[in-house]
Amino acid sequence: MAVDGQDDTQRPAGSGHERVLLSPPDVGPLEESYLLRALRSGWVAPVGPEIDAFEREVAERVGTAHAVALASGTAALHLALMAVDVRPGDAVIVPTLTFVATANAVVYTGAEPVFVDCEPESGNLDPELLDRALRELRRAGRRVAAVLPVDMFGSCADYGRIQPICAAAGVPVVEDAAEALGATLDGRPAGSFGRAGILSFNGNKIITTSGGGMLVSDDGALVDRCRYLSTQARQPVPHYEHTDTGYNYRLSNLLAAVGRAQLRRLDSMMARRRAHRSRYAELFAPTAGVRLLGAGDPAANCWLTSIVVDPEATGWQAAELAAHLAAADIETRPVWKPMHLQPVFAGARTLLTGTAERLFATGLTLPSGSGMSRQQLDRVCARIDDFLRRSPRGTDHDLPEVRRAHDTESVGAAVFTS
Repeated sequence: MAVDGQDDTQRPAGSGHERVLLSPPDVGPLEESYLLRALRSGWVAPVGPEIDAFEREVAERVGTAHAVALASGTAALHLALMAVDVRPGDAVIVPTLTFVATANAVVYTGAEPVFVDCEPESGNLDPELLDRALRELRRAGRRVAAVLPVDMFGSCADYGRIQPICAAAGVPVVEDAAEALGATLDGRPAGSFGRAGILSFNGNKIITTSGGGMLVSDDGALVDRCRYLSTQARQPVPHYEHTDTGYNYRLSNLLAAVGRAQLRRLDSMMARRRAHRSRYAELFAPTAGVRLLGAGDPAANCWLTSIVVDPEATGWQAAELAAHLAAADIETRPVWKPMHLQPVFAGARTLLTGTAERLFATGLTLPSGSGMSRQQLDRVCARIDDFLRRSPRGTDHDLPEVRRAHDTESVGAAVFTS
């Protein structure tokens, strides 16, 4: 999902640019003090006390026994899949509604991503479709090596249903919690479900190390294997000895220091994002045909707030609101374009109901960053309110061409393609 979708329009805080961004980094004096301390210590390579402490602190927050700090969430996904024995030619089930890194990590292993549709309320992997996909792939003689649920926009997938399904099939779960640090499900932290979990600290995530990620797990042997592979698979001898192909995937000690400062601020940053979501919920409440994606999850970290628009009820399209806000220099973005619609995955095996396509066509993600000031949020809400007041209900607006091409009417039963 969603790991490394950095917005290339993001600028450092204090740049004076008036554009309201979707989710820019939220850093300040605490991060500066931690970074300077690490720099002055002389530990500037991908090893050092800040990395060790960051791993311990993240593992404690997530509730796992072990963690290994890595260069990106994508690297964490790649190593996790290798560690659960995903091999070339295997099938790995991936939600179609996610950021491309989730699927790319599967491709890195030589396995085939099989895309499964989502639930309309949350955008997370549909457990019923997952069960069907596992059964049909088994009947087709395919080895399903892993299931890779994504905790969409900071709401945990339905692991109460997903885990028993995967356990019955003998398939390990690798949790893509890139967007969900701080969220919980039934009191259990995001990242702690399944054989391994991964987190992202990309610049647009709820906490950032500029770029970085973390693999977390209760399986010490799995984490040791990933740590070994992440350091070019170097053998513990005085000279450079390698018996496996490794990767340069370790996180810098300097960036780990930034992450430690960010982790101290996580709860307050979640509180701000939750307050932003509450403000949006109040704003849209009187408008028939608009709902917040994942609104029923009080334990979400509210990384991003997305609305879903029913144009027949509202008389307007999500893209029209996006254009209205863009004219005021306010950034928005559609919900993730499903993987099965991406040209790079043309012809992939899928099990679809059309839900992800509808969310892509009708969803809009609003500015959600914890660093957004009260004045900026007031500005965003004022522009939304202006749009809602001026938009006539029932007007027949055409979708932009790219969205019309992917709009999907309800297809009823899912169709499994091969």
